[in-house]
Amino acid sequence: MKYFFLLLFVISFPLLHAQVEPNRPVKKMDSTKFKKMGKKKAPDKDGPQITIKDYKIISYKRDTTYLDTTLTIQKEYKYNYLRKDDFELMPFANVGQPYNKLGVDFERKQMYPRLGAKARHFNYYEIEDIDYYNVATPMTDLFFKTTFEEGQLLDALLTLNTSRRFNVSLAFKGFRSMGKYDLDEAESGNFRATANYITENGRYSLRAHIAAQNIDAEENGGLSNKEEQFESGDPDFVDRSRVDTRFSSSDAGDSKILGKRYHLEHQYKLLRTSKDSSRVEKTSLSLGHTFDYETKYYQFQQGTSNEYFGTVFDSDIDDKANLKTTYNELYAEFYNATLGRLQGNISLYHYDYYFNSLLITADEEVIQSRLEGDEISLGAKYSKQIGGFMINGDAKYNLSGDLTTSILDASASYRFNENNKLVFSLHSSARMPDFNFLLYQSDYENYNWQNTSTFGNQKVNSLQFHFNSKKWGNLSAKYANIDNYTYFGEDPAQELVEDQEQATLKPFQENGSVGHLKVKYKKEFKLGRFALDNTVMYQNVSQSNDVLNVPQLVTRNTLYFSSDVFKKAMYLQTGITFKYFTSYNMDAYNPLLGEFYIQNREELGGYPLLDFFINARVKQTRIYLKAEHFNSSFSGYDFYSAPNYPYRDFVIRFGLVWNFFS
Repeated sequence: MKYFFLLLFVISFPLLHAQVEPNRPVKKMDSTKFKKMGKKKAPDKDGPQITIKDYKIISYKRDTTYLDTTLTIQKEYKYNYLRKDDFELMPFANVGQPYNKLGVDFERKQMYPRLGAKARHFNYYEIEDIDYYNVATPMTDLFFKTTFEEGQLLDALLTLNTSRRFNVSLAFKGFRSMGKYDLDEAESGNFRATANYITENGRYSLRAHIAAQNIDAEENGGLSNKEEQFESGDPDFVDRSRVDTRFSSSDAGDSKILGKRYHLEHQYKLLRTSKDSSRVEKTSLSLGHTFDYETKYYQFQQGTSNEYFGTVFDSDIDDKANLKTTYNELYAEFYNATLGRLQGNISLYHYDYYFNSLLITADEEVIQSRLEGDEISLGAKYSKQIGGFMINGDAKYNLSGDLTTSILDASASYRFNENNKLVFSLHSSARMPDFNFLLYQSDYENYNWQNTSTFGNQKVNSLQFHFNSKKWGNLSAKYANIDNYTYFGEDPAQELVEDQEQATLKPFQENGSVGHLKVKYKKEFKLGRFALDNTVMYQNVSQSNDVLNVPQLVTRNTLYFSSDVFKKAMYLQTGITFKYFTSYNMDAYNPLLGEFYIQNREELGGYPLLDFFINARVKQTRIYLKAEHFNSSFSGYDFYSAPNYPYRDFVIRFGLVWNFFS
């Protein structure tokens, strides 16, 4: 929270300025325009104009978009805790708690293992999640939404420049929510600061960011008497705080992720030529460097142990996994308008994953306290635009180190016209699973293992295509084959004891191949002011053992109405969203590891989720009001996000997204 007050102080300056000289009202709803004005002079009709397209957002991949202040149905889908479309995710009852998977993707740009505790990382900003900015004037983005019981959710961003060549941004996302169930409180703080710079002659460019993140949540272990207190619909337990959970106040768990990252990318062009009578670059030769340093830990604590996880070494539970990484990459890049863009790179990666002590088990097995080493890899990238075709390739291969790995991504796209585009892509990678699969230590006896000598690379090969058409809709299909699929599951060699369901949990690698097919189709139909937006996904898994469980069908359909109201002073959208997925063996959640694991005893799903919303846009402000899961009281109490973890009941939530400019 110490960064929050700093951010509010900085944001106050454009607010004060706006009170002195307010912007003139915007005439058009879909294209905000600002004119360059003097202090006392009216705007010159022939003078330069600043439009919304001058507020650029640059992604990690250097794709550039501009700030969008319109109100669309896609904005409705992204108005949530993650600020992303969560179609393939199933959230838990409270904000900030895990998301179960409704769809899977096995491709990952990161070559090396990560810390683990993936169920707790949905709100963690990785390198590829950080955006950079290039703005004409200071711009602020405020996101606000109510949570459950005590607390609110706020994401505030301020970006400005000292010149057209140097842009900075400060952002803080923080929330707190008590939740409806006992011992379900969650809170987090995500501070980000970015810089984006280029010299006047365009030879040297730099971008960097700092991220400091803290994600903290209580763990109640799920419901302990779900049949009588939840599924029965007993009115005595409509107040969910009266429902019994597995952990009480004495043995409630607390999970925490804390991370700090410093990232820098800079490049210098040794050679640079332009086409005649044009500033368009024809040929260039550049040298570049990327640096990244990150420290992170995942911690699980309990005041008193619970037999749910088995026997213990110490009843005062304090498990903590630490990871420190340093990444350096040097590259040379050649660009020619005829030949394309080619890059060669070499990188050094240092990792230090560790616990506080060495463990010797009862059968004298030694479990190390640390995995540490250096990895050296070579890589190459190529891209070329040939008429309507765009070709991209990216490959890396590990030369030395214990984490032997390789990755290859290639794609070819063709744009028929402005409305139709076809993309083919393939992915091939071999990488070790996350560190918590390889080594883990806990005060619970069964949660101690070391698999560095027995686990191999998880190999993923996938092929996919996308067809995007404004007339016919967007269709994508992908088939992935996975060898050495790595997962958490119950140990079949150990007897399952009642009330100790997760005492035998261990990491495993599947010997056979797993095949996964995913087909997704999106299409919106419009009739006057009414529209029906549809997203349908089909999945099929081929496997010898049931190690990958996903629903066969997931659908989301939104019927809504849009119109200008109050003499076009407001733009209004209102409608109903229907979401449904077929029943399947939904993954169970393990709060000690912060991971999901497979279970094949209980099928969940097959229930409808209905949301009613009213959204409005006034100038650059979007206002959101939603009645979430309003059918919960009459469609049956069988809605779960994971075994023993219900989805949320009917609740009304509201908030806004507000952009203002100085």
